Amino acid sequence: MTHRLAVRVYYEDTDFSGNVYHAAYLHFFERGRTEFLRELGVHHSELVKDGIAFAVRAMQIDFLAAAHIDDLLEVVTEVQSATAARLNLRQTICRDGVEITTANVQVVGIKTRGGAARLPKELRAALVKA
Repeated sequence: MTHRLAVRVYYEDTDFSGNVYHAAYLHFFERGRTEFLRELGVHHSELVKDGIAFAVRAMQIDFLAAAHIDDLLEVVTEVQSATAARLNLRQTICRDGVEITTANVQVVGIKTRGGAARLPKELRAALVKA
């Protein structure tokens, strides 16, 4: 499954030069992951009730080109692999169909009180299908 999310660049996302500040891309990627999970029927608020949350364990980002104020971007999220406790995603940010930023993201399940957590079976099954 490929999930796509449109994101507009606002003034608050940019630095003094008018380019998107590098940390803003993390927000765009986070929104993409959240909406991807929501489309699968997974809501962070429900997971927290079960004592489970997601944490980014590792992220490798490649900035290929700059985004600018008022650009309409597309955040693309795809599952690369999923295990009992880890989810590896490939995310890209595109402008007019051209990749401008890419990321390989490893997300892990954690217990809200600390420690590693296995992902719920239903979630793993949905992710494997995605």
